[in-house]
Amino acid sequence: MIIKIGIGSCGIAAGALPVWDAVQEEITAQGRDIKLEQTGCIGMCHHEPLLEMIYDDGRAYMFGHVTPEIAREIMQSEHPETLEKYLVSTPEQSNDFLSRQVRIALRNCGQIDPESIDDYIKTGGYKALESVIKNNNPEAVIEQIKISGLRGRGGAGFPTWFKWNATRAEKNPQKYVVCNADEGDPGAFMDRSVLEGDPHSLLEGMAIAGYAIGAQRGIIYARAEYPLAVKRIENAIQQAREKNILGDNIFGSNYSYDIIVKQGAGAFVCGEETALIASLEGERGMPRLKPPFPSQRGYWQKPTNINNVETLANVPWIIQHGGDAFAAMGTEDSKGTKVFALAGKIKRGGLVEVPMGISLREVIFGLGGGIKDDRKFKAVQLGGPSGGCIPESLLDTPVDYKSISNTGAIMGSGGMVVMDERTCMVDLARFFLNFTQKESCGKCVQCRIGTKRMLEILNRICKGEGKDGDIELLENLGQQIIAGSLCGLGQSAPNPVLTTIRYFREEYEAHINDKKCPAHQCKDLITYRIDPELCKGCGLCAKKCPVGCISGEKKQPYVIEQSKCIKCGSCWEACPSKWSAVIVE
Repeated sequence: MIIKIGIGSCGIAAGALPVWDAVQEEITAQGRDIKLEQTGCIGMCHHEPLLEMIYDDGRAYMFGHVTPEIAREIMQSEHPETLEKYLVSTPEQSNDFLSRQVRIALRNCGQIDPESIDDYIKTGGYKALESVIKNNNPEAVIEQIKISGLRGRGGAGFPTWFKWNATRAEKNPQKYVVCNADEGDPGAFMDRSVLEGDPHSLLEGMAIAGYAIGAQRGIIYARAEYPLAVKRIENAIQQAREKNILGDNIFGSNYSYDIIVKQGAGAFVCGEETALIASLEGERGMPRLKPPFPSQRGYWQKPTNINNVETLANVPWIIQHGGDAFAAMGTEDSKGTKVFALAGKIKRGGLVEVPMGISLREVIFGLGGGIKDDRKFKAVQLGGPSGGCIPESLLDTPVDYKSISNTGAIMGSGGMVVMDERTCMVDLARFFLNFTQKESCGKCVQCRIGTKRMLEILNRICKGEGKDGDIELLENLGQQIIAGSLCGLGQSAPNPVLTTIRYFREEYEAHINDKKCPAHQCKDLITYRIDPELCKGCGLCAKKCPVGCISGEKKQPYVIEQSKCIKCGSCWEACPSKWSAVIVE
């Protein structure tokens, strides 16, 4: 028997390590021949910690929300199918969240021990790299990537083969492959999961890219905030060196290639290629004008190819199965699969990998299970702080680069934040613009000053101080920032504001003209009162009030003193739903 426990960052945060210890103790106490293995993120973050029990005959049972006590109960049970309340999947009933996915970039995540190179090799790992080196035809490698239609998964969606070919065409004998693992979008954790769950797939993809373009050195630019990811990728590099898969004369050939890790300080702007290169060189992360492009003059002025983690993780699979197999999935201009991080007001949050062309509705309601507490869907933020908000009327939009771009959003790296009817779209736009404004490097006047002015207007609107013409001013400023900014941060920073105005203009007008927040989220625009006809005088609201602004007598209607109310909402949350006496206006 094999027992697997998800030991990624999400699993650890949910309590996977005590579960691991409990299982180990039970194995020792029972004296059973059981192999205990760790895996990376399985993807079902909504069920963490996860434990999978695999019998010798292949039967597999997965348990969710496992605690040390539940782990002991599972270990002591002779019939796991009887523990129905803990089961996530069984041999008879697969899990909808996983079974609906098509996993390529995430093919090994949750399946293998990320700290074992032997586990990776057993899955066919490094066979693709060995074959391209022994066949000695870099042009054929690039051709397969071209046939696959693989586009950059970091946000821009640029054809991968074109980047590789441009770098290969440069005559300089010293070239670099850089992996952008500096994932900065709030709510995004796709790259981290690959680094933590299948680091060797990234190394193999980088080595194949290096061979194709003629590079001898690879650099992984990883976030310092990802300590587990950094630990596992560094461990993977060392293991690959010991097996002569990295280093001098790999696989006994005359080709030498090695990879190092450099940690970034977490600046969002360093997701831009030239800013990333500046950071790698020890300079402040600030973008520069292009051309020259990194493929011409990049790291230390040498030809440099830059791809993100997900892009490179697809490469070994493409080489093994052929570009046609990858191209058979997706749409005409968006091939293969895409990984998304489902977050926000969603029932089943986590990682999903689906074929391009699937609708937003299928991702959110099919895989994600719909909205928490069965509330009404309002919008989905796609593309992170540089993306846009897509309303319910566009839920059937296919997930591909062109269709998403037509909505005003962007594919981005794959962050997908879902919102229900309680979300104020003006406040949401303010939240994301506040993020990008703080993350601006300040080099461009349009980005540095323009985003600040837009944020000031949004702050006024949320305080009930908006005025006629503010919406038009926001639109004008947004267009100027897009037109005048040097890099992708400034060129996309206004997107959340522009898309919320485009699809939710009535909320802006309500804030400005009526001094009301329709979603009841902007504190300066809402009032809490107690309906005397509904109040039963239970006093729960008064007990929960942190400032003592609610008074009354038992079995008599209570009253909120408005001058003292801080609008925290504690009274509204405390009031029993069967009465709903606290009214928000």
